[in-house]
Amino acid sequence: MSAARSKPANDPISYDATAVLATGGIQQSELDALESPLAEARKTSLQDLERWRTESAGTEPLDPAFIDLPERLLADYGTSRPESELFSILQTARRLREAVDRVVVLGIGGSYMGTRALFESCCHPFHNELSRGERGGRPRLSFEGFNIDNDSAQGLLDVLQSHPHGVDRDDLLAQWAMLVVSKSGGTLETAAATRLFLSALHASVGGDAKLLADRVVPVTGASGKLASLAKTIGCPDVFGIPNGVGGRFSVFTAVGLLPASIVGVDIVRLLEGAAAMTQRFRESPVSENPVLQYVAISHLAEKKMGATIRVLSSWSNQLESVGLWYDQLLSESLGKDEKGATPLTAVTTRDLHSRGQQHQDGRRDKIITNLCVGESRRDHIGLPPLSGSSGNEDQLDDLVGTTWPTMLAAATDGTNEAYASAKRPTATIHLPQIDEFIIGQLLQLLMLATVVEGRLVGTNPYGQPGVEEYKKFMMKRLRPNE
Repeated sequence: MSAARSKPANDPISYDATAVLATGGIQQSELDALESPLAEARKTSLQDLERWRTESAGTEPLDPAFIDLPERLLADYGTSRPESELFSILQTARRLREAVDRVVVLGIGGSYMGTRALFESCCHPFHNELSRGERGGRPRLSFEGFNIDNDSAQGLLDVLQSHPHGVDRDDLLAQWAMLVVSKSGGTLETAAATRLFLSALHASVGGDAKLLADRVVPVTGASGKLASLAKTIGCPDVFGIPNGVGGRFSVFTAVGLLPASIVGVDIVRLLEGAAAMTQRFRESPVSENPVLQYVAISHLAEKKMGATIRVLSSWSNQLESVGLWYDQLLSESLGKDEKGATPLTAVTTRDLHSRGQQHQDGRRDKIITNLCVGESRRDHIGLPPLSGSSGNEDQLDDLVGTTWPTMLAAATDGTNEAYASAKRPTATIHLPQIDEFIIGQLLQLLMLATVVEGRLVGTNPYGQPGVEEYKKFMMKRLRPNE
């Protein structure tokens, strides 16, 4: 069941802003005039890599190493496989798959949101509810340490401690491990959760120090509180977060790749997709470049049409976490100096019944970007005859046999037609299907676009001064005497 997949695709994703231009709010001449500034912003974004490598950034925070990271990881894997980072990730993922039936990921912000996006987009929609056999022998994946929520944390502990056989080292289904993701180890939410779940894991393994060390895999910086804890525990596998890669740009490091591989995501294909998007970004002319066109339309919609809210409207439940990941990416990168659009994730058709009215007839402060998927991964469901009745009480007999994708296409086209009739700017990112290669492209497109837009409008897309302020004031209240 979990292994059901459509044929792997090498198709590129595409960006279509025809409907935005049709509103008249943005002129083609304005889009053409932006070509030179966009090309310069691309050049600056790529030069950030050289500035970072030569340590010529001065005091400006720079985290551009994500740009060519997928290419570097794939190149190392191809030329020096046993010594490569990717090989180590795959080996550790295999070890944990064979040892446990659940992995708990502890992290916050970019340290967990990218992982969640990969998990929910690439795995079976109900992965955790399937039996181990139906999951292909892959563990369940749970998340904590991203909030200070007493009942949520206790609820997960309840699940971990609820196995009918209790602590039984011979029962694979009772075994679990934890991945702790924090570059510094100093973020309170994750650090507190680490203490809590480390205590529970210690009890679960019966106090066995070696087994405890085997079941804890930190992903952290070269030094810091978490690195020190890993050394004390004696963890055999510790993965680094590369220098020059910030938390919200870390999805293609061990932060995202290790847990994704544990649950069966093909991380090589994921990186191949990301690398393919980077190549298009570097080489395609501005007018044919999906990254630069996305930036151009989003920027002009904000500047010319007052669209300060950007709705990423996913036409698949499985892409909701991609939207939530992007919310953080855009907010932390461009929400500075009293500037920056506000991102908003929607899942349609679900949210047409809660936000659709506002998007259709509310303030004209939004641009909607659809995420549309061409082909479903599973066999198409057809509408069956009404069971338990010989009548037509729901008045759907004329639609018997109509497939779910056909109904979704009608909803998509109808919604876009309605928005067009009201001159609501609506663009579309077309995904041929949902698989690792496509998701790799999509995430890299959104990261590159965020950085380019920052350079275009004069905002440093790296660093997060506002977040650091909240941390400082929170700790001051917890330690008032310091």
